[in-house]
Amino acid sequence: MLKHLSISLLILLGGLLAVNAIQFLLPSPGTPGEGLGVRALCAVTNRNAYLPEATLVSALTPGPSPGVPGERGKAQRYTFTEPHMGTTFRIVLYAADEATAKRAAKAAFARVAELNAIMSDYQPTSELMNLCKKAGGPPVDVSVDLFEVLQKAQEFAKLTDGAFDVSISPVVRLWRKARRTGVMPKADEIKKALDLVDYRKIRLEPKGRTVQLLLMGMLLDLGGIAKGYAADAALAVLRQHGISRALVAAGGDIAVGDAPPDAPGWKIGIAPLKKPDAPPEHYLLLKNAGVSTAGDSEQFVEIAGKRYSHIIDPKTGVGLVGRRSVTVIAPNATISDGLDTGLCVLGVERGLKIVEAREDVAALFVFETDKGVETTQSKRFAKYLWRETK
Repeated sequence: MLKHLSISLLILLGGLLAVNAIQFLLPSPGTPGEGLGVRALCAVTNRNAYLPEATLVSALTPGPSPGVPGERGKAQRYTFTEPHMGTTFRIVLYAADEATAKRAAKAAFARVAELNAIMSDYQPTSELMNLCKKAGGPPVDVSVDLFEVLQKAQEFAKLTDGAFDVSISPVVRLWRKARRTGVMPKADEIKKALDLVDYRKIRLEPKGRTVQLLLMGMLLDLGGIAKGYAADAALAVLRQHGISRALVAAGGDIAVGDAPPDAPGWKIGIAPLKKPDAPPEHYLLLKNAGVSTAGDSEQFVEIAGKRYSHIIDPKTGVGLVGRRSVTVIAPNATISDGLDTGLCVLGVERGLKIVEAREDVAALFVFETDKGVETTQSKRFAKYLWRETK
């Protein structure tokens, strides 16, 4: 039987971000495939953070999760949380002892902090912002991490024909103001901002590991891919410490390693489109994979009776209209995080073509239409669904 401890995270993080509504349920000891009672509903938006005090967990407070027997030689479950990248990172891992678990989690969180210092668009001294200050100038030497994440971002931009574009930041800043004031950005403001939005004006040179922003005033925002990349990086650090059975939840972007003991995988629920607090309608069973959801369940603005999503179409500079969400399953969280927003912008028909053309990706599209909420699965999605065994 599933017992749920609700943990609602409402976090506002600058950039072209999707609302991620994913719940994960950890296997209870001795009951393969059943839920531990940890349910995480994460809405990622863009400014402040809310976490009910009753569910707060002290950062790096280790120990077996409730109900986990501490038998000598048996892997025990440990849970750790720390705030990073404007959200709460949660690590759930299985280790032989507390010292190993704590040491691995500390190293993983340190890696996430390192990446935040590189990729943040809120820290004026971050490597990303220093790059943006040199927009319109010559090529700039960048770190391995910044180059890699920009390479992946450009790959997804080309794949989605610009529906995902990390140069969207000038437009995003207009809509941040609109959400605060309830006033629609002016058409000329949007047009001026769109003049700086073009992923094709980001030039990467692998040989010298340099990046050149060709337009003066260009601003980049990695919010739609950085958390997935960081979750993967944290999982890699855990593996370096000998821990392969782990889950890293970066807000709503989740990276999972090997399955927990006595379970075939990590059970992850996808929150319903219109009632994110309701029990999930779909459960996934994953191992060695990434999963992310883009949508507008939490963050939107209503102006003159019209609802605009915080997800912006880079072609028009306007927030999406109409309720929708897209969940992507991929080999890692960098791919799932980098794809979900673009697919959400493209819609079912165009987005599904991209998904079906890749053997390593599956997706679930949930869109509200005149006929009600319609759900479309890619061909490979069904194989990841959890089914209750009798």
